[in-house]
Amino acid sequence: MALALLSVTWLTSAYSVIKIESILFSAANYLGFVSSKNWGISVTQAVTKSSSGKGILYTLIAYVAWGVLPLYWKALKQVPATEILAHRILWSCVFVGGLIIWSRGLKDLRREISGGKDLLATVLGSLLISVNWLTYIWAVNNNQVIETSLGYYINPLFTVLLGMLVLRERIDRWQAISLLIGLAAVLIKTVTYGRVPWVALGLTFSFGLYSLIKKFYKLSPINGLAMETLFVTPLALAYLTFKQVEGTGSFGTAGVETTLLLLLAGVVTATPLLWFAQGAKLIPLSTVGFIQYLSPTIGLLLGIFVFKEPFTASDLVSFGLIWCAVALYSLSRKEFLDFIRLKSLSQSR
Repeated sequence: MALALLSVTWLTSAYSVIKIESILFSAANYLGFVSSKNWGISVTQAVTKSSSGKGILYTLIAYVAWGVLPLYWKALKQVPATEILAHRILWSCVFVGGLIIWSRGLKDLRREISGGKDLLATVLGSLLISVNWLTYIWAVNNNQVIETSLGYYINPLFTVLLGMLVLRERIDRWQAISLLIGLAAVLIKTVTYGRVPWVALGLTFSFGLYSLIKKFYKLSPINGLAMETLFVTPLALAYLTFKQVEGTGSFGTAGVETTLLLLLAGVVTATPLLWFAQGAKLIPLSTVGFIQYLSPTIGLLLGIFVFKEPFTASDLVSFGLIWCAVALYSLSRKEFLDFIRLKSLSQSR
């Protein structure tokens, strides 16, 4: 029942984000991180009040939440992945729809979906995120949490590549080298496994493309998520109805805790998507790619130390290359280099 309580806690998470911003601002002032004399701008204002700062905050919280999700899916391992996904879609639609009605946002939703381009992007996003969730849930409940973490380690590099090729975001030679190192890690994994790591690559491609498509949405985060779930809800509802009529459905028949976890699956997965959608709109795609390493790090630790999945020497080589690639890309980013220069200047005064 502890996981069910975690789901209920997520119900209040959107409100908590606002509070977190205030807490960060107060804590930074108390600890003396604000120094307008040396920096010319308040660090906490940059983090908590600027658009990019809020984007980073939303994205960070989203990826931490995603990192601990394997604990939730493991509690539902007796339920088929397709059925879990169908419940996630259905109850996400109910949850997000309820938020829109409660906030009197139906008029805004009708106005925003008037454009055909947004509708097409939303349909594609809906399909991609559904594929991503199905792959992820199946992998977690088939003891492949470590491979899911590999996929999400690769995903930031793939996201950077998409940003470069599609959005014309510029990268330097060191960042290009980091992409090549990431490719080498995938090739090593393929050779040592004797098969293509389809779970890792499936998660990488589906979520990377989903991240790209979100950049083209003109819909607000909550309306975008509402439309994404609405498009696939009829399929999910039809599938669940068939399962219940056939007598093989888990909802209401597999115990109170399982039923409650299925019911709250929409909340647990919708809120991080709302945070991610908000964050992706406020920061560059390359920055999103950098932050994404949080989720696979948590997943990797869970896979090794909690779920006791094997972690071989070849795994260590592959992950080591990915970590090097992420570190190289991160250290070569303009924002990081500018931070170092500013800090050096402030210390020299």
